[in-house]
Amino acid sequence: MNLLLLHQNFPGQFRHIAAHFAALDSLRVVAIGEARNLARATGLHRAIELRAYPTPQAASGETHPYVQPFEVAVKRGLEVVRLAAELKSSGFVPDLIIGHPGWGETLFIRDVFPAARLVLHAEFFYQSMGADVGFDPEFPSRPDDAYRLRTKNATQWMSLGQADSLFAPTAWQKSCFPGSLQDRIEIVHDGIDTAQAKPNVATRITLARAGVTLGYDDEVVTFVARNLEPYRGFHQFMRALPRLLALRPKARVLIVGGDEVSYGSRPADGRTWRRVMLDELGGAFDASRVHFLGKLPYAGYLQVLQVSTVHAYLTYPFVLSWSMLEAMSSGCMLVASRTAPVEEVISHGDNGWLVDFFNPESLAATLADALAQRESLRPLRQAARQTVIDRFDLRGVCLPRQIALLNALNG
Repeated sequence: MNLLLLHQNFPGQFRHIAAHFAALDSLRVVAIGEARNLARATGLHRAIELRAYPTPQAASGETHPYVQPFEVAVKRGLEVVRLAAELKSSGFVPDLIIGHPGWGETLFIRDVFPAARLVLHAEFFYQSMGADVGFDPEFPSRPDDAYRLRTKNATQWMSLGQADSLFAPTAWQKSCFPGSLQDRIEIVHDGIDTAQAKPNVATRITLARAGVTLGYDDEVVTFVARNLEPYRGFHQFMRALPRLLALRPKARVLIVGGDEVSYGSRPADGRTWRRVMLDELGGAFDASRVHFLGKLPYAGYLQVLQVSTVHAYLTYPFVLSWSMLEAMSSGCMLVASRTAPVEEVISHGDNGWLVDFFNPESLAATLADALAQRESLRPLRQAARQTVIDRFDLRGVCLPRQIALLNALNG
């Protein structure tokens, strides 16, 4: 069997399924992705063959703003067609194609390989109401958002209708898709490696600049996002720090994440969101106890979670982060926003605590309570890890389900 994987930021959500099939002698696995992203990809199975396309040119300035993302998606789809045609001419014809429809890679793949079974990752369908857009009054929606997002969804629509099967990571993310598609969407999470993301009370991390070593017995508050931005509640978390650090004079805060923008917009004045919040807060908190660690290698990131006393996870109603589930798997005490799809996983008082996204004072008090009650909250930490093992474990739950569904589809 031949397998083709399409993802502009490969491996993305396909890391584990790609590695599984690449390990089988009976399969040839080829992945197509954007060159600059493939150059950063690490830890891929050696049997996965990579094919890279250049970053598509920006849309023409004469193109209507609503259509500019679609124009770039078409260019991306045509680059994939070029590489797919080369594969076909060399004798590679996939039996199964797994792709992400969000950026255009899957637009025309059916025209190159019409007999292949096509499986798409249904991650998120944009909404003008009830999800991320318009959620935060600090960043109000614009009058034309409904028109803009409807056009933006066109890229996905053109691919979704061609698919033989669709997978969504959570029930809420599935519910964002049009009703006519939902019966075709299976809920299958990408999976969390609970054998890697696990508690380890012996872990110690050294903050060289501060001359501090932290371990399980210290008061450590953690916050993680791919990039520090409002979509993941970074602004609200920062606003909680003055009161939190005043309430807990021995606490230290570890913040993991970059200064780029993954979701939403950059500040209009060109600053990073980190700089915006530091400027807003001025000297309102003891900066010597707040440590910005940037982006970390995966092993270093897991060590941060292992020394965490309490982990804050905030998000708009949007895609659920792997980091929340990895924090739970690592035995963290979770204080998370009462937003979808967080509420699908965390039950207040059972495996974590939920707080109002828009109330940094409450967030600070709740984090402080978690630090004060750390020993009595051990059952919640254990329950958090068990939740991930039971529902999201890579090898015990998610990967077997993915494999079974794909094998059934391929006959």
